[in-house]
Amino acid sequence: MIETVKTIAELRRRLGEWRARNETIALVPTMGALHEGHLSLVRVAKAKAGRIVATLFVNPAQFGPNEDFADYPRDTDGDAQKLENEGCDLLFRPDAEEIYPPGHATKVSVEGLGDILEGEFRPGFFTGVATVVTKLLMQALPDFAVFGEKDYQQLLIIRRLTRDLDIPVVIEAAPTVRDDDGLALASRNAYLTSAEREIAPVLFGTLSQVAENVGRGVDAEEQAAWGLDQLERAGFGKIDYFTVRDAETLEPAAGASRPARVLAAAWLGKARLIDNVAV
Repeated sequence: MIETVKTIAELRRRLGEWRARNETIALVPTMGALHEGHLSLVRVAKAKAGRIVATLFVNPAQFGPNEDFADYPRDTDGDAQKLENEGCDLLFRPDAEEIYPPGHATKVSVEGLGDILEGEFRPGFFTGVATVVTKLLMQALPDFAVFGEKDYQQLLIIRRLTRDLDIPVVIEAAPTVRDDDGLALASRNAYLTSAEREIAPVLFGTLSQVAENVGRGVDAEEQAAWGLDQLERAGFGKIDYFTVRDAETLEPAAGASRPARVLAAAWLGKARLIDNVAV
């Protein structure tokens, strides 16, 4: 089974041995319940560095009081086996007390970018993400860290915090991995019933159509309203947002002069699905 460490001291000792041999290191942070999307991050990491360390930590700080922390899918042994099969060198699997020791009082917040879209509908979420990612990056200080484009706003926030805090880690993006029908892989897809699973691919299909239309010059606001209506007609429940934004700032898209992204978050039963497509 893959070598596993549970303390920051053990992590740093092991990574220090690699650095002493001038080996490059890539970090793949996860919350476990690993699927092909997570494993694709490991493959991107392997293309960048000689040594790969994955983290497995279900971060309580990024779950709201009425969210699914207790029910979040967990499969520790299965995750370790999958990482070993992919050639990952080390698994860092800390307890909550290791990451947040008694008296822990410091938080990292990315103002502006962290307050919109996901930040609006999940208050405190990005502060939890930014804090734990900052800690993991500082604990490991890898050459590279890999995050998926599926969580596009999160990717931008992590890039911003590494820049703003001068953390010497290159952030690499990995493309979204999808099922054959287009649904983006996500741990929370396990919440979908069979009937909801049949509806779920409409999200990607609608995002793709809107991205194509906006790319051809159709009005972005008009297309976002059309996309929201399509999801409602398909049977989605609450739709938190369906929007076309600037790909770098996530401000409302302003014409075709800059790259844009279509992003959405919508509920199907217990599952909150998020996805995005480049224009």
